Amino acid sequence: MPVKVRPLEVDDKPAVMAILQNTPEFKPIEVDVAGELIDAYLEDPRGSGYDTLVAETDGAIVGYICYGPRPLTVGTWDVYWMAVNRQLQGQGIGRALLEQAEADIKARGGRLIMIETSGTPLYATAQRFYQARHYELAARIADFYEPGDDLLVFTKRLK
Repeated sequence: MPVKVRPLEVDDKPAVMAILQNTPEFKPIEVDVAGELIDAYLEDPRGSGYDTLVAETDGAIVGYICYGPRPLTVGTWDVYWMAVNRQLQGQGIGRALLEQAEADIKARGGRLIMIETSGTPLYATAQRFYQARHYELAARIADFYEPGDDLLVFTKRLK
């Protein structure tokens, strides 16, 4: 299945929000925050501090990624959000999104990418995905999100 990765456009928002709402790992409040970042990007793509890409197959939006430079750092970037349609996971969509984001970050002088995620079993698939893409677990903060839900910080150095 060919995947086209491109910048998010206004008409893409409903499809991205549906993907987020149908991702059981994300709580409703988290979906709301992701929506706010999408709105900030759509209002001012370069001034928002976020870059947002979508993955498209056969004219349908099937995934998205939101990333941006980490404030007060030189060359450190965060991947804030990433989601792929549940029925299409494991088909290279997430890989295509992350690879495009990495290429963009590198082209813009990025040297280090950070991804923060939950340490609960619900996020085990995401954790394996990041490790398969050569992200290393750099830190774990116990009980960060709530008791029993650790913060995991994955990093990747760009060459």
